[in-house]
Amino acid sequence: MSTSQLSKASSSQDVSGQRPGMFIYDQFDQQLVDERVTQFRDQAQRYFAGELSDDEFLALRLMNGIYVQTHAPMLRIAIPYGLFSADQMRMLAQIARKYDRGFGHFSTRQNIQYNWIKMEDMPDVLADLASVQMHAIQTSGNCIRNTTTDPLAGVAADELEDPRPYCEIIRQWSTLHPEFAYLPRKFKIAVSGASKDRAVTLVHDIGLRLVKNDAGETGFKVSVGGGLGRTPMVAQTIRPFLEKQHLLSYLEAVLRVYNLKGRRDNKYKARIKILVGSMGAEAFAKLVEEEWSRIKDSMILDQAEIDRVKAFFTPFNYDDKAAQDNTLNQHLADNEAFTRWFNHNTTTHKIDGYRVVHVSLKSPKRPPGDITAEQMEAVAALSDQYSYGLLRSTYDQNLVMTDIKQADLFALWQSLDQADLATPSINTINDMICCPGLDFCALANASSIDVAADIQKRFEQLDYLYDLGEIDLKMSGCMNGCGHHSIGHIGILGVDKKGVEWYQFTLGGFSENEAKLGVRLGRAIAKADVADTVEKIAQVYLDERVEGERFVDTFYRIGIEPFKGRVYESN
Repeated sequence: MSTSQLSKASSSQDVSGQRPGMFIYDQFDQQLVDERVTQFRDQAQRYFAGELSDDEFLALRLMNGIYVQTHAPMLRIAIPYGLFSADQMRMLAQIARKYDRGFGHFSTRQNIQYNWIKMEDMPDVLADLASVQMHAIQTSGNCIRNTTTDPLAGVAADELEDPRPYCEIIRQWSTLHPEFAYLPRKFKIAVSGASKDRAVTLVHDIGLRLVKNDAGETGFKVSVGGGLGRTPMVAQTIRPFLEKQHLLSYLEAVLRVYNLKGRRDNKYKARIKILVGSMGAEAFAKLVEEEWSRIKDSMILDQAEIDRVKAFFTPFNYDDKAAQDNTLNQHLADNEAFTRWFNHNTTTHKIDGYRVVHVSLKSPKRPPGDITAEQMEAVAALSDQYSYGLLRSTYDQNLVMTDIKQADLFALWQSLDQADLATPSINTINDMICCPGLDFCALANASSIDVAADIQKRFEQLDYLYDLGEIDLKMSGCMNGCGHHSIGHIGILGVDKKGVEWYQFTLGGFSENEAKLGVRLGRAIAKADVADTVEKIAQVYLDERVEGERFVDTFYRIGIEPFKGRVYESN
């Protein structure tokens, strides 16, 4: 039974006495997760006793987010749409310290991964997670993965509607859905409710954008067939407007068509993007509409259910006098380091007197996206003190505290700085997305962590970094594209050439409202020359830009040839 079915049994649940802003398990949700822990503990015991073969255990562990990587098992923990509590963060810190090597890694799917947990400890880890309403179900395997969304959902000034309730509805519908447990390949959904697509919906199997129709009604624009990896594609719109009541039935129709028509003979051609690309978006949409017509009247998402889930995400009781505090201006005038952090690591909030704080996981002392147990505990305490006890993980491998009074910003900055979580580089070239690469991943062809460190050192002078402005650098250690290099302003892909690490560059990708794939620069670059190459590319931009142009804007104005000439001029 899926959690959507379980939740229907508890649709009258009263959430009035619970903390707003986050979905809270009811008895049915908790029962489901607890039973999965018990089930896996039995499976693991039989495996260790030799009663299950490696092949038999493989499918069972993947159902619980457990991979076998280069050095040790890797556990990927689900953080639904990137939202979690301070108490959950404390549990993540405990797991890092007790079972791992004292740190975790946040991924582009807003989940967290551990790379050194022993297989025999996995049942205990899953039990610990269940105690704080967390799990690793459907974080691996050919199933519907964690639904992602805008990390500023609910507080963004450009938001049409908070997408988180719909993410939660999708989570409940998709978890343990019996029809979609063995899809041709993994399946990813993203939802955005703002005018700016911070959820990169167009590179997902299904991208949902909240929009208004001509009658002023709010519904969803549905795009399908996006994805990265070895065959990157941008999603195509198959339905410009979908009424909210039909959300689940339409998703079900899309998944049914994919499940029936998707290839299973070649895993590299099994994603929905290949199916949509081969048959065309119009033909695919026709099949979806036919399937949808058969099921939509029996799968109505009624307003009562939408309202039930929305009740978990009610706005906080914001201080209507927060904007009257004048200490922020004084701190900005007195402290240059604080001003840099404020300008680069905080953004506007829809409520006057509040700011959104981006907690940087891009310190040059650690790989991008990594966070230590001590830092987890520090962030948990700070979120309790300043941000209603809630945190968010982001697509770009950082964390966010969304509800900070302007009067608290200076004290919060001091604490984050002391914990090495205040690197003032958000949206710069040093705020790069980076997969773990060859250091951990058994699929990788090349390193990424040490290359990232070289690049960060090259741009460590803040005046130089800020002069470059917004440059979105993304790096992957193999064609699977976990670092999303295909949509980076500067994309870097590690490749293997007879046992030697080389790197291919692409330029001009971006993941905004009209996503584009990067254009290949030329032949691969030796590992020792990667940081030099990034600097040469940056210098072309500085030489050629006009006032107000971002890197990607300059690239599309002048084309790739000036960059290619500078990079390869001495070779």
